[in-house]
Amino acid sequence: MFPPPQTLAIRLAAPCLLALLPACLPASAWAQSDALQIYARLNVGLEAMHRDAADGGRHSVTRLSNYRSVLGLRGNEALGAGTRLLFQVEGTLSPDTGAGAIAARDTRIGLEGAWGTLFAGNWTTPYNSATSGLDPFYPTTAGYMSIMGNGSASNADNVTDTASFDRRQKNSLHYWTPNWRGLSLRLAHGFNEERAPDGARPALDSGVLLFERGSLFASLGHERHRDYQGPGRTDRGTRLALAYRFGDTRLAVIGERLDYQARSGSLRRGAWYVSATRQMGAHALRLGVAKAQDGKGDAVGNIGFAAAGPDTGALHATIGYDVALSKRTSLFAFHTRIHNDARAGVDFAINGLNPGLNPGLNPGLAPDTGAKLRGTALGVRHAF
Repeated sequence: MFPPPQTLAIRLAAPCLLALLPACLPASAWAQSDALQIYARLNVGLEAMHRDAADGGRHSVTRLSNYRSVLGLRGNEALGAGTRLLFQVEGTLSPDTGAGAIAARDTRIGLEGAWGTLFAGNWTTPYNSATSGLDPFYPTTAGYMSIMGNGSASNADNVTDTASFDRRQKNSLHYWTPNWRGLSLRLAHGFNEERAPDGARPALDSGVLLFERGSLFASLGHERHRDYQGPGRTDRGTRLALAYRFGDTRLAVIGERLDYQARSGSLRRGAWYVSATRQMGAHALRLGVAKAQDGKGDAVGNIGFAAAGPDTGALHATIGYDVALSKRTSLFAFHTRIHNDARAGVDFAINGLNPGLNPGLNPGLAPDTGAKLRGTALGVRHAF
């Protein structure tokens, strides 16, 4: 059902009004914030995509795709005794269609001090944010979320996108410790505000231990989804990452294990991801390869893109090139391919080629197994 015209107009006009507020209000109205920033990322690509089904059928499409463009504002206010109030309101923005929602992305209010950072809102989980920066194609169609994390839940609660560990979680509380000699800890809890008809009280707990010093980065993350598959059932994800920078080259490797407790049985799936980036002045070469192993266990059917049994693995590989035209603008191109084993149904996690049969978007529907997917994109990215 479409919203009333008045509501639709407000949704579309709100980002523009936010941008105009500093000019329209007196300086005293903004003096309450010590640092207010209005920012955006416009990220789109022209894509030529192809899908070869296992039965020999072929589908091709040329399209303009949005790569999660954003528009937001953020700031802070000194409260005394070394404590600051933090706030951020970040919305979606679709340059290709003109759609958008004012606070559908990382949005929070909280406090920061020598003791750490505490905030609440709609925010990316620590498990997700710790490694997304190691994927040079995040968050485009070629992003590693097709395999790592088992799909993408860009704005989810405890009863939507229940298979994905690549999440932005509504109604969540976060605590980040201070950095101590390169070590820090980030924790989050997604409150069980939803009630399922079967009596489940779903909730989320996410945490990551980070180490970053000089050229070395490492992280160990764990996330638990309670009652996502039904009362008394708990899903778990564990991810270990390591990255090192050699001059202008960065290499990264990630290993992940997902454990689900479905109504029909258990499902365990391992996956790994490697990436390499090489910066040469304004130019950059990028490579990413993700591999999902065959699922183990006795669960029947799919959970997201994952399934148990032989020939349920998949490989996703991408190569790309970027050129910076300025500090804020770059052009990029990439070529990406997904090779599904005979019983695997992995699709691109965003801008999928077969959303009607995508179990990550439509739980309960059978995936299109054994398909080979490929695409080439030319895009532009601008930030301010």
